[in-house]
Amino acid sequence: MYKQETIKPYSNQGEKTRQVEAMFNNIAPTYDKLNHRLSWDIDRIWRRKALRMLKPHAPKHMLDIATGTGDFAIMAAQMLHPVRLIGTDISENMMMVGKEKVEKAGLQHIIQFEKEDCMHLSYASESFDAVTAAFGIRNFSNLEQGLSEMCRVLRKGGHLCIAELTTPVSFPMKQLFAIYSHTVLPLYGRAISKDVSAYSYLTKTIEAFPQGEKMVGILARAGFAQCTFLRLTFGICTLYFATK
Repeated sequence: MYKQETIKPYSNQGEKTRQVEAMFNNIAPTYDKLNHRLSWDIDRIWRRKALRMLKPHAPKHMLDIATGTGDFAIMAAQMLHPVRLIGTDISENMMMVGKEKVEKAGLQHIIQFEKEDCMHLSYASESFDAVTAAFGIRNFSNLEQGLSEMCRVLRKGGHLCIAELTTPVSFPMKQLFAIYSHTVLPLYGRAISKDVSAYSYLTKTIEAFPQGEKMVGILARAGFAQCTFLRLTFGICTLYFATK
């Protein structure tokens, strides 16, 4: 068991998956506003960089895990032009926001949203050319099981692309990020979202999540090959790219 799997938003008692679902349902109305402001809009650059890694492979059938309000799915549809892209999440309120954004972008013929538990995906094995996830896998109740499911539904030769928040490893960004994530992020998040616990939980999961070489090892055990990683913005975000 990895440390972030034991961290829960509201209480040490009860199932993590249900607490995470409740938390994202609570913060869905303010999630996009906070997400972009707290990252100074750099999260858009991170997503674009991740999708450029997939572009040479031209995936036609894509699955976006922990899609949230659909930012990664929408950008993927615009940049990669897949035939079909399914965004899955456990939070219906987040996906409701996503559906409005997809309709506004005129992409409803490509993107659809489905409620799924990443631990037990309902899709047949080898259904997708590419599986993506942006800033969501650290919320998994069982990281290796979730990654194994992502591998299962990916076709042979298909690609996995993950963007995840991480902690910088070098001075002075490591120290600056620690101050920011323990003060500004939870205080501002609490003020806007009105959820006392959500953004403190965010900081804890970032710090606890396995990073770099350790994450590459976990991906390999889940069934992926050619696993690589790239740190962005002094290590605040890390991209992971792998092949089945």
